[in-house]
Amino acid sequence: MSRLEAKKPSLCKSEPLTSDTVRATLSVLKGVLTSCYGPSGRLKQLHNGLGGYVCTTSQSSALLSNLSVTHPTLKILTTSVQNHVSCFSDCGLFTAILCCNLIENAKKTDLTPTTVIKLNKHLLSLCTNYLKSEACGCRIPVDFSSTQILLCLVRSILRSKPACMLIRKEVDHISALILRAFLLTIPENTEEHIILGKSIIVPLKGQKVTDSTVLPGILIEMSEAQLMRMLPIKKSSALKVALFCTSLSGDFSDTGEGTLVVSYRMSLENASLDQLLNLGRQLISDHVDLVLCQKVIHPSLKQFLSIHHVIAIDRVGVALMEPLSKVTGTQPIGSIGSISPSSYGIVKEFCTAKFGSKHFFHLIPNEATICSLLLCNRNDTAWDELKLTCQAALHVLQLTIKEPWALLGGGCTETHLAAFIRYKARNEPESILTDDGCTQAELQLVAEAFCSALESLAGSLEHDGGEIVTDMKYGHFWSVQGDCPSVVNWPDLLSRCGCGLYSSQEELSWSFLRSSCHPFAPQSCLPHETVGPASNLTLDCLTAKLSGLQVAVETANLILDLSYVIEDKN
Repeated sequence: MSRLEAKKPSLCKSEPLTSDTVRATLSVLKGVLTSCYGPSGRLKQLHNGLGGYVCTTSQSSALLSNLSVTHPTLKILTTSVQNHVSCFSDCGLFTAILCCNLIENAKKTDLTPTTVIKLNKHLLSLCTNYLKSEACGCRIPVDFSSTQILLCLVRSILRSKPACMLIRKEVDHISALILRAFLLTIPENTEEHIILGKSIIVPLKGQKVTDSTVLPGILIEMSEAQLMRMLPIKKSSALKVALFCTSLSGDFSDTGEGTLVVSYRMSLENASLDQLLNLGRQLISDHVDLVLCQKVIHPSLKQFLSIHHVIAIDRVGVALMEPLSKVTGTQPIGSIGSISPSSYGIVKEFCTAKFGSKHFFHLIPNEATICSLLLCNRNDTAWDELKLTCQAALHVLQLTIKEPWALLGGGCTETHLAAFIRYKARNEPESILTDDGCTQAELQLVAEAFCSALESLAGSLEHDGGEIVTDMKYGHFWSVQGDCPSVVNWPDLLSRCGCGLYSSQEELSWSFLRSSCHPFAPQSCLPHETVGPASNLTLDCLTAKLSGLQVAVETANLILDLSYVIEDKN
């Protein structure tokens, strides 16, 4: 068939970053992301103009998945950040805002993109090497023999998500539960390679946040009537379990384009039911106590098993299949034919539980590497945000096992790193430059743009018109209320730095953020009381932030290197 209309030529645009439309759109995107950043970030409501679900959030994962970005250049940025968040669950806004800052600042230098990209790579290498080195002054070790630093890490994540609607008491309660849930997933007998379990988040909306709790094992929600029928069944020893991933409803699978041949006067329904009852007889002869099915169990098979004191639970769903297999040691059974004895598992015991208006069947394993985090919040919107935050916190704790270090948060790592880079570029340029044709003057321009991007990112934490200052000893971030007098005694206005590590009562001098001051080498000695019992630090995950830094710089370099955007209009 011939085409109804002629094929349109592709649209080719050169130097996309020179377009006023692209730069304006990038500025708007940066403004949206910046306004969400930090504990006092402003919430965003995302919804379709025709109605439907309304998302209230300040998290990058929810924000970017609900934003409609059409320009190819910006799609590169949003896709890179989403890929980072899918791998690390944290530092999404950090990555996106830093990338926008780097692009904007690079265009102001009037240097060629090739020169900026080369020097950005050198500065990225300088940053990563410093953050991984023993000399780094903005990272602290995570001691797993104490919960203090781990709790600080979880609290920092919860406090940075205002849409969770948590007060301080609730933050402390949820932080302790997340840490307990994480610790329950670590096997007691660890070998060379640790295989972590899983924390299952169970929703309970409309309840007080402090009603949330953690239980070892798995909670399966069901009606009160179903539970009442199970109550008479008691057994002192462990229960033998069969787990089915196929339907036990008696339905026939789709034959596709094939033909099903049925003998004369044969009832398919009766034949299917006989097969299910034969399965039930095999389960009873194998002394199975508990039958779990991902899909539906035929009522007649349920009744047959119940008469023989076998508990049958159906519709458990695909999400619980892997945890159930781990808890019970079963191999999911995919057919209703002969069952291998090795497919069965055991569970220590079971009980019933009630939380709010919901009833649960509680499976308690012998060794708990699977646990259920029963999560409560006042309404659907706050619960959805809290669920995402808890998942992120649990993932960050897992990452911290692999790399047991944390970075100082609250903007202090960014300002400290900016001071470090500025000092190195000014006083030791030969340690950064290699024989790639870049001059020291070009290095100074790009380093200043890089440092300004980091400082601007730190300044995004202030949303109420306050002033940002940095100390000239450690290079940390300090926030002060706006309209401060021109002559001021800084220790009277300042309390503690952004991460909470240093007090203004120390002998420090301060300078306004991004003001012209002589480059200095920030001191890197961390006091011993950092890990003391009274510390209440704001911390970031080292692994997630290092990846975010790398993604931000590499994505900015990629966008700066774009010469043409070719769009197919057909």
